[in-house]
Amino acid sequence: MTAARRPHRWLPRPAGSAARLEFGADYNPDQWPREVWDEDVALMREAGVTIVSLAIFSWARLQPEPDRWDFEWLDEVMDLLHAGGITVDLATATASPPPWLTTNHPEILPVGSAGETIWPGSRQHWRPTSPIFRDHALRLVTALAERYADHPALVAWHVNNELGCHNAYDYSDDAATAFRHWLQSRYGSIDTLNHAWGTAFWSQRYGDFTEILPPRLAATIPNPTQVLDFKRFSSDALKGHLRAERDILQRLTPGIPVTTNFMVMGTTNALDYADWASEVDFVSNDHYVIPGPHDRDELSFSANLTGNLAGGAPWFLMEHSTSAVNWQPINLAKKPGELARDSLTHVAHGADAVCFFQWRQSSAGAEKYHSAMVPHAGRDSRVFRDVVTLGDTLRALAPIAGTLRRPADIAILFDWESWWALDGPAHPTTELRYREEVLAWYTALLDLGLRADVLPVASDLAPYRVVIAPLLHVVPTSLASRLADWVAEGGHLVTTFLSGVVDENDHVHLGGYPGALRDLLGIRVEEFAPRLPGESIPLDDGTTGTLWSEPLDLTDPTTEVLVRYAGGTLTGRPAITRRTHGLGSATYVSTRLTPEHLQPLLRDLTARAGVTSPLPPALRSAIEATVRTDGEHDWTFLINRTASAVDISEMPGDPVHPRPPLPVVGRLLAPHGVAVLSTDARRSER
Repeated sequence: MTAARRPHRWLPRPAGSAARLEFGADYNPDQWPREVWDEDVALMREAGVTIVSLAIFSWARLQPEPDRWDFEWLDEVMDLLHAGGITVDLATATASPPPWLTTNHPEILPVGSAGETIWPGSRQHWRPTSPIFRDHALRLVTALAERYADHPALVAWHVNNELGCHNAYDYSDDAATAFRHWLQSRYGSIDTLNHAWGTAFWSQRYGDFTEILPPRLAATIPNPTQVLDFKRFSSDALKGHLRAERDILQRLTPGIPVTTNFMVMGTTNALDYADWASEVDFVSNDHYVIPGPHDRDELSFSANLTGNLAGGAPWFLMEHSTSAVNWQPINLAKKPGELARDSLTHVAHGADAVCFFQWRQSSAGAEKYHSAMVPHAGRDSRVFRDVVTLGDTLRALAPIAGTLRRPADIAILFDWESWWALDGPAHPTTELRYREEVLAWYTALLDLGLRADVLPVASDLAPYRVVIAPLLHVVPTSLASRLADWVAEGGHLVTTFLSGVVDENDHVHLGGYPGALRDLLGIRVEEFAPRLPGESIPLDDGTTGTLWSEPLDLTDPTTEVLVRYAGGTLTGRPAITRRTHGLGSATYVSTRLTPEHLQPLLRDLTARAGVTSPLPPALRSAIEATVRTDGEHDWTFLINRTASAVDISEMPGDPVHPRPPLPVVGRLLAPHGVAVLSTDARRSER
């Protein structure tokens, strides 16, 4: 493999400065009296902070009245930060409208599906399709860009904040008008829309686009294709707002890169980030660990997907937490070492910036119990000491900045439209969770010591030997053809139940399941057989399936049965099959398996594809290994997934020893620790 450092156009740092991993947080000085600001800058320097995101929720302070601006305080903060050697990712401050705007123009407020108004008092109380909101927001963006275009602290623009986190779905009259225009553009004619939406069912046939509404509260199940299109439209509407702000910034400050913070795998799945990624100069993401059986693997999964949304280029971790958050039912503090482990896992997957929400923990407001770099306890606290240690570590890892992640041989496909479609009601079961199912395969690979790249479904598959596509529900014929061609050329595909079932209009591919993938897999299913919660079904290889099963028939003589059902009415029927197609193979899994029970299948599949773990056998279940490279040097991140110390003496390479060192004593990696080993890339094998 040949690799080079990413050109620094994307990097939010002053031109000519040395490569470094950026470190910082959201900074909200307007929450604090003036005398705190000098202390903030001093503590930032002590912690090694290089960048802050500024003015994210400052609209009411910047524009206290429709025709009155107050920039003097922000001027002073920008100057203080610059004097302290700290750069600024300046927000456009449009995330939360000021009270005067919603008082004068209540028609900008979002409307829920039942017709209820979403009132001010929190944040993101604005309609993505409101022309009035757009006008006021762009006026603010223009004023900021004109004022700070030449400020030496400014290195990046931060559009809005977490677009769509709370206002992704608006059912207002503005949204209805915009939705109709979007549908006209997509379908061209009302007859084409009627066919796509299947409006012959339940007497829903439309005579004109003006009759169409968003999928507001209905008597029972709304039209599934209408809902799917509304999700597509809503993602596009917010993308349109991103573009509107971005275009002003690029026109007025052409040398300053523009980003907005995604929420990949976060609390909402409303935005198609695979579609958004090309709209920004560099990809940014916010990530918060949600407790669960595979929560740390989910962190790795999210960072991995974010890196692939960025096309393998470095990206920016805009937010994560130093310790507890404030919005979960029980908000657990991070254990010692977890702050560094979480941060460095993102770096391993391509992040060239590690930032937190927020710099100083708020003393009032809805997020006052959300942790920060400077907690309520102040400088004399474990959290702040851990922050300082992390700053030292990132400085020592500066040579990694700008390098690329070495790609894996295995890919896992991630598809927002399948996620959207499966989220709806009236499916054979409501117990399946798309995100958790895809994550189970990722965890199973990590348990085997295998790396995988998590890819948007439209990605180029040519570099990969194995592709895993769990619950790939929405499969247009073009995608089915692309997968079949890739398999014929030597790729090894594995997919699961509920894959290939519907097309892009959420219409079932007729003739039996798995629909568009039926011929490639050489199988046919007449009827689904979902399982009740808690019900299991044994398989003849000693594993157990749950939640789903299928009476599966073979339709091609080359299709072989790998595993059969061994209990109930399906006893002896195929459960897992494989068909050879051209130079490759296509495997089908008809039941839900735990990560542990996926391992026998994955061992066989990867052996068939010639994919092996780079880790010694003793380390394969304990260590996640990820490589960043500049073509001459590799930096291998070894992430301890266990609560026990792990001996890494068998791993080649020279340890990178920051001061204070990473948690390695000799070659013993501490529980949940991260080590970085440097090797000559020319001697490395993919």
